[in-house]
Amino acid sequence: MLESLSSRLDAKAIVIDPADIDPWLHDWRGRFHGAAPAMLAPTSTAEVALIVAAAAEHRVPLVAQGGNTSMVGGATAPADGSALILSLRRLNRIRSIDTDAGLAIAEAGVILADLDGAAHGEGWRFPLTLGARGTATIGGLVSTNAGGTQVLKFGTMRGLVAGVEAVLADGSIYDGLSALKKDNRGYDLDQLFIGAEGTLAIVTTATLRLAPAIAARGTAWVGVGSPQAALKLLRTMQAKTDAIESFEILPAESLDAAIAHLPNARAPLAGRHPWHLLIEATSATTEGESPSALLERLLGKALEDGAIEDATIATSEAQSTAFWLLRDSLSAAERALGPATQHDISIPVETMPRFMIEAAAACDARFPGTHASGFGHLGDGNVHFHVRAAPGTDPAHWYAEDAPVVTRFVGDLVTAAGGSISAEHGIGQMKRDELERLSSPARMTALRAIKSALDPLGILNPGKLVTLARPPGAP
Repeated sequence: MLESLSSRLDAKAIVIDPADIDPWLHDWRGRFHGAAPAMLAPTSTAEVALIVAAAAEHRVPLVAQGGNTSMVGGATAPADGSALILSLRRLNRIRSIDTDAGLAIAEAGVILADLDGAAHGEGWRFPLTLGARGTATIGGLVSTNAGGTQVLKFGTMRGLVAGVEAVLADGSIYDGLSALKKDNRGYDLDQLFIGAEGTLAIVTTATLRLAPAIAARGTAWVGVGSPQAALKLLRTMQAKTDAIESFEILPAESLDAAIAHLPNARAPLAGRHPWHLLIEATSATTEGESPSALLERLLGKALEDGAIEDATIATSEAQSTAFWLLRDSLSAAERALGPATQHDISIPVETMPRFMIEAAAACDARFPGTHASGFGHLGDGNVHFHVRAAPGTDPAHWYAEDAPVVTRFVGDLVTAAGGSISAEHGIGQMKRDELERLSSPARMTALRAIKSALDPLGILNPGKLVTLARPPGAP
């Protein structure tokens, strides 16, 4: 396959030096490690199509990869070296920003922060952000249906993608970039490829919906006594304004971990509070009441009513950025604490407060010596629920013996609560067995039928999300 491509791609498109490939063989958490004899780095959709067609001809599996920020091993090559990495990082052009329509067309390798920066230069923004915005790419965000901290107001990538260009498993190119308001030509292929984790097609470009740039924002850090009090505050604020864009909740111990992890960080509030909220309100205009004044008014009333324990509002962009740095550092801070099982789950919003407390207590009781806690996006029911191993636990033993049992226990709790084991990180390889165990036969039958129809050879991101009965590359 590589020989057939060598005369048709530039010198940088075929990487065979193990030292250059190695950084891309390991997932962000360090849980999964792969092997690949080569990494392919095309510069256009046409070159991606050429590569996929060659892969289909020679029965060679491909693992598409962008910023390699997957939390579930979704972009890690198989450990047996049976697949090639298809890096989309050189597809990094922002093809256009339409200021009249509020749309941007960006290739798969465009970094999220770069797209947002370019949109800001035109008076717009891309309203999705997450901790990995400096490395996560558009193709990966589309393929995992990423969420982040602004889902409360703008939704996930599904709601922000207006069209997709993708290469199918036979090398043909699907062009759905036109962003039609109405299109009833059968199945919605754009939506099918969003969240498919590169198992059905290789997303090469996306048309994305923009929002007007923020003219003013207000950021508040709030101390509350319980998740129930937090949800009550959210509902009260939403009844009075539609300016609330983010509403994050974290327990005191998560804040402690972030402060310990970040140099020179400090707690935003004086005193000790069981739970903390990070709330942001925004406005696309400088007219009328400012977002900071709005938060001051609403939180002042909540403080008078005893609905919250304390609050502070950022008085500068630097302070607002410092607040968000605490929140964005939580995953890295908790990873530094030692081995743990990380569960990206969703629960019905109204039951999320009770679940955060009761599930943590259930895990602590079931697995003595461990400690469970959760933080997340309260407004959309997304909990990042971690169960940390007892101090001194050997990581290898934990992940091999204990973590699978903990994961099954948490999965059962989530299912009993009517939730999902994947809110925004995807399934990848880490959750594949749990998806199979907890899903209905109807769901798994449909998923496999779709996979089999669009990737009959099983060459696209093998071992992720859902697998076919036959091995990758089989006729």
